[in-house]
Amino acid sequence: MADFAANQDRVSRRTLLAGATGLALAGLGASLSGCGRGEEKTAAPPAGPQGPPEGSLEWAVAGAWRTPQDKARDAFRHPMETLRFFGLQPRMTVLEFWPGSGWYTEILAPYLNKGAGAYVAALFPEGPTADPAQAALNAAFRARFSSDRRLYGEPRFSTFGAASGPAADPGTADMALFMRTLHGWMAAGIAEKAFADAYAALKPGGVLGVEQHRLGPEEDQDPVAANGYVQEAFVRQLAAEAGFVFVAASEINANDKDTKDHPFGVDTLPPMRLTAPRGEPADPAFDRAPYEEIGESDRMTLKFRKPV
Repeated sequence: MADFAANQDRVSRRTLLAGATGLALAGLGASLSGCGRGEEKTAAPPAGPQGPPEGSLEWAVAGAWRTPQDKARDAFRHPMETLRFFGLQPRMTVLEFWPGSGWYTEILAPYLNKGAGAYVAALFPEGPTADPAQAALNAAFRARFSSDRRLYGEPRFSTFGAASGPAADPGTADMALFMRTLHGWMAAGIAEKAFADAYAALKPGGVLGVEQHRLGPEEDQDPVAANGYVQEAFVRQLAAEAGFVFVAASEINANDKDTKDHPFGVDTLPPMRLTAPRGEPADPAFDRAPYEEIGESDRMTLKFRKPV
């Protein structure tokens, strides 16, 4: 019995020693594991994808392909708010008249491409009598937005001018856009044609969105809008004469600082920043500070609809 008790005592001591050693090793292993992997128990969960969801309007506005100069203008042009006010949807066919260098195109084309929509650009008139500067803009626009199908899709191109045909196939567009272009059409005598061509291109129920430098209601409307400003009532009249129904107005792009009495019209303001009459050499002594303080123009933002 004594031998049996002694043997049991030795077994118990070995068991306790093994258990203590196991606990110590486990603790050491946990300590080493924590040192090697940076405290796993307290680590933050992996970060999610950065930025807005791909294909969203937020994604298109924030796009890395947009230049810093273009993005800087968002504070005045409010592209997200403006396009949402017009009711833009990803599967739409959108027709933009005279997109210029493509400030809105670089937002619209990727957004519509991701959403299975379509973008159509009605460019400046082309042909032997085309304005050389406008022809160069057209060429640069076509080259830029045809260069990356993965990003921009396959934009369609047409033209708009005094002798142009349909800007798009009749009744195929969900939305047409006039973005700061109406004064140029008034000067060329084709403002009525612009509204008529947009009306013909739109489906029944389609939307016409207008953003335009706004003349005060107390001012007389210059028929050719030489200073670039147009009365809101005049725009509504042109739209109504073409058959459109007024839907709503927004102050998204209003600017109370704009006095609208600038020496070289609206182009005295950013982004044009004229310091001399158009066509004359720049005046290095011209004080630009007051116009930089104003920023971009006061603009109306209007939504019309083609009746169903």
